[in-house]
Amino acid sequence: MKTAIVTGGNRGIGLAITKAFVAEGHKVIIGARHDTGIEDQFDSHARFVAMDVQDEAGHRILVQAAMEWTGQIDVYVNNAGFSEWRPIQNIDESFFSDLIGTNLKGAFWGCKVAAESLGKDGTIINVSSIAGKRGSANNAMYCASKFAMNGLTQALAKELGPKSIRVNAVCPVLVATDGLIEALNSPHSPAKDNTKKFLDDFVATQSALGRLPTAEEVGAVCVFLSSDKASAITGQCINVDCGVFPQ
Repeated sequence: MKTAIVTGGNRGIGLAITKAFVAEGHKVIIGARHDTGIEDQFDSHARFVAMDVQDEAGHRILVQAAMEWTGQIDVYVNNAGFSEWRPIQNIDESFFSDLIGTNLKGAFWGCKVAAESLGKDGTIINVSSIAGKRGSANNAMYCASKFAMNGLTQALAKELGPKSIRVNAVCPVLVATDGLIEALNSPHSPAKDNTKKFLDDFVATQSALGRLPTAEEVGAVCVFLSSDKASAITGQCINVDCGVFPQ
């Protein structure tokens, strides 16, 4: 039985990742700022730990909780993050610090602590975005954070490979979670007050499969990347996008 840590694992894509690992028989430590009663969904297979991903000490709390519970850590998923469209003229110090602090610094500290704590053949998975591979208008801050996350992934794959630790990222396109809908309702998003029309048009013009990926599909890729079946895969930033951005 393996133990996984998932930051932001109690909502949206993170919750789907948690469910995927629990379904695979893993024990899961869920780290987030606020408890949503998540443990009740998983009986004895998941535990919630309050923490802030922007604080390195918070990640150490997760590791300590995992070691006290199961005595091992096999997978560390840096999922916590958020998005909001803003033109560069509207980005101030507070927004810059909060978005980079959550999306990039949160993943960086998670990687650092995981590198110290994972056993042989452990895996780190960073939940990035195709916004980390191509830019889009009014999205400079989010794109910058995800481009950096992909660079972090590639660099650490080289650095941690000699320790038999694999590091990969998953890069979803738009996934219809509450967090995405909230972001699309922000004043400068491309949805322009009609989220459904925007998503329908995006699918019609951008998706090779004529649909968007689900959070469950992102979770399934994370489980695969952590498995022995993916033992030769590291340093990859894998699109989960229904063919929106073929590479």
